[in-house]
Amino acid sequence: MSSEGKTGLQLRSLIKKSGELEIVLINVPTPEPAEDEIVVRVEATPINPSDLGLLTGAADMTTAKSSGTKASPVISAKVPEGAMKAMAGRLDESMPVGNEGAGVVIKAGSSDAAKALMGKTVAMIGGAMYAQYRCLKARDVLVLPEGTTAAEGASCFVNPLTALGMTETMRREGHKALVHTAAASNLGQMLNRICLKDGIGLVNIVRSPQQAAILREMGARHVIDSTAPGFMDALTDALVETGATLAFDAIGGGKLAGQILTCMEIAANRTAKVYSRYGSSVHKQVYIYGSLDPGPVELNRAFGMAWGVGGWLLFPFLQKIGRSDADRLRQRVVAELKTTFASHYTQVVSLQEALQLPAIAAYTKRATGEKYLINPNKAG
Repeated sequence: MSSEGKTGLQLRSLIKKSGELEIVLINVPTPEPAEDEIVVRVEATPINPSDLGLLTGAADMTTAKSSGTKASPVISAKVPEGAMKAMAGRLDESMPVGNEGAGVVIKAGSSDAAKALMGKTVAMIGGAMYAQYRCLKARDVLVLPEGTTAAEGASCFVNPLTALGMTETMRREGHKALVHTAAASNLGQMLNRICLKDGIGLVNIVRSPQQAAILREMGARHVIDSTAPGFMDALTDALVETGATLAFDAIGGGKLAGQILTCMEIAANRTAKVYSRYGSSVHKQVYIYGSLDPGPVELNRAFGMAWGVGGWLLFPFLQKIGRSDADRLRQRVVAELKTTFASHYTQVVSLQEALQLPAIAAYTKRATGEKYLINPNKAG
């Protein structure tokens, strides 16, 4: 390997048995690629909500303190005693962070498939992306179209495939329209563009007039503010109009999942031909795929007997549908990377800047429209 890429910085997160989170940058050797592998210089990697679970664990980030140097910062924070049980599987284990990213191939193994990628800009997934260099199998990366930057391709797995996975789940389970919560998120905006393009009815639930305005500007038809008076009536009307019986909920805790099921039941009964004392026979499903509210899910059981609440995660879904269908979804993402699946970032930071307390406070609050991108090879 040329001197470039022999070693590089990597971000690591550690939760100690003593109840303390520690986030550091360490210098790690870059593996020599095997014949079917490549080494990528990582130039862009997003901070997704799914990354924060590993990055900060269950730590209370209001207790975060910074030490170390500008070039090698160390962040520490306290993990509340009650949350330590959930962290048992990772205690005292230093873990690399970052689900996905993009960059340029700087070294290739001897296989034709690997050599063909030399110099190409590729997108990748597989963890440990908050690092300057990443060694992966050649078959596991996506070559980005000519003229696409690493920043444009950095988020082409998690959010786009999650949004496509939602519409794919809808079709496979026999529903005809969708409900989505926290709907003004980066992912929610992608889901809107998919549904508008594919002619799928989508009911967007948001938590502020500002979020509602973002979606209406995009052309979203059904946008319901859960903080506004008459929320349940407005949601029911949108469900009658769309026929949506499937919801994807990013909030998780609280009353919202139960409110959605209740409104689906009222909507189904409005159009029912026959009364049933057991409630509507139409199956209503809420999949929880996030935990913006980590509290209990509260169900008031006002929605008959034909319903389900479950968890939904992208990677088990992709495994379930198999390689060829997953590849079909990936190819759509590549084809529509600058339109349907475009991501917008508020800030591009280096690894060192990502470990400054103001930046941590901004991206851990998960505010709509506040998306951070790390360029690990940006000077600190």
